[in-house]
Amino acid sequence: MNAREQKLKALLDSEAAARDSCGELCYERPDPLLVASRHRDESVALICALFGYGNAALIVKFLDSLDFSLLGASEEQITAALSSRYYRFQKAPDVIALFIALRRLKNESSIEEIFVGGYRREGSILDGLWDFITRLRSLYPHESYGYDFLTGRVPDKPAAAGTYKRYMMYLRWMVRKDTLDMGLWSGIDRSDLIMPLDTHTFHVSRRLGLLERKSCDMKAAIELTEKLRKFDPLDPVKYDFALYRLGQEELV
Repeated sequence: MNAREQKLKALLDSEAAARDSCGELCYERPDPLLVASRHRDESVALICALFGYGNAALIVKFLDSLDFSLLGASEEQITAALSSRYYRFQKAPDVIALFIALRRLKNESSIEEIFVGGYRREGSILDGLWDFITRLRSLYPHESYGYDFLTGRVPDKPAAAGTYKRYMMYLRWMVRKDTLDMGLWSGIDRSDLIMPLDTHTFHVSRRLGLLERKSCDMKAAIELTEKLRKFDPLDPVKYDFALYRLGQEELV
């Protein structure tokens, strides 16, 4: 590790330690993890993660409007209760579809079990993700632009896929355990996580010299993860929240 990398590692280690605080999860600094951590449930957390795009305050406002106990209600009750709920690209039928699909899944398996099953085949969380998306969409077939955006699809060419940022963020919450991340799962090694990369973190990482790739895609997410693995081989994604806040607060 050269002098520049050592300096950058020191900055990120300091930021990661400083951000590992309950104070980072509050309405003054809104984040979907604020709602997810209140419930500490894998299905609720997935809903929070999948709707985690756009303005952070509006995300939290929408999530606070949802009645997550509906995941244990009948499909008729879900449909009636969510008939007026929508968020950006997702209309009410899309919100209803996600709740019903997750309700059906809870009667068959856990989200962790599906992810871990795919992950163990090749040691790749992407295999677990493809298995999960396939299973989720098969449980309640629903087609719309909003639902496709929300749940994603298995890519024809995984190497050329998008970042699947919201799923990677969800996996961080589920696998890592600290003051912020919930660590509800035990079947995936945190060293195998991939950085949740959106355009915001992408530009911050490029400004810091952590990323050379010019396209914000899965290859870039993996490149960034490999760079951060040099700083912490066992837990490269621990720097995610620090990078996010550094950019959000315009500190870099």
